[in-house]
Amino acid sequence: MDDERDQDLTERARKLFAGRVEFLKSAPALQFLPDPEVPEIAFAGRSNVGKSSLLNALTGRKAIARASVTPGRTQELNFFDVGEPLVLRLVDMPGYGFAKAPLKIVEKWRQLIRDFLRGRQVLKRALVLIDARHGIKPVDEEMMKMLDQAAVGYRLVLTKVDKIKPSELADVLARTEAEARKHPAAHPQVLATSAETKGGIEALRAAVLADAEV
Repeated sequence: MDDERDQDLTERARKLFAGRVEFLKSAPALQFLPDPEVPEIAFAGRSNVGKSSLLNALTGRKAIARASVTPGRTQELNFFDVGEPLVLRLVDMPGYGFAKAPLKIVEKWRQLIRDFLRGRQVLKRALVLIDARHGIKPVDEEMMKMLDQAAVGYRLVLTKVDKIKPSELADVLARTEAEARKHPAAHPQVLATSAETKGGIEALRAAVLADAEV
């Protein structure tokens, strides 16, 4: 029965993301947020973790989220509508851990994220992206603690898994899962993905839909 349910979820997720996915708006502050009318899934990750590339792979679009080599390019909350009729929204959150941005701007982004996480009733889950080549860094732990404190459930998602050997991946997965178990708001299952090879994208789509339907 579980297999049938999983297959049904995977197929529904495939159809959903093959349909309408459109950029809705950018919100530089809370007063610009869209109405909280459907479930939202937020994507968080430090700069250059591959967030834009993963969003493009997830939605099957080439440039729904513009990939950029400039750290800190995403300075606002970017919302994307998924489904016709509307089923859920993806939220691309500002990248964190950037060294080159002025402190004032960094603090402004941090406050925006904190306020958004604490006050957004329709936010069903956050996905914290971790570069498989580097594992969890102190800035990732900071983000995880912020989510724990805001009581927002989150999943850890490894990116760029095509860049490391399978034996290294097993080790990174084990370490990441062990870290997830220490955090009250973290989901125990860690997803491994590659925007380049599309590995793990099907499972990620299914997880996003499952989280939106909770």
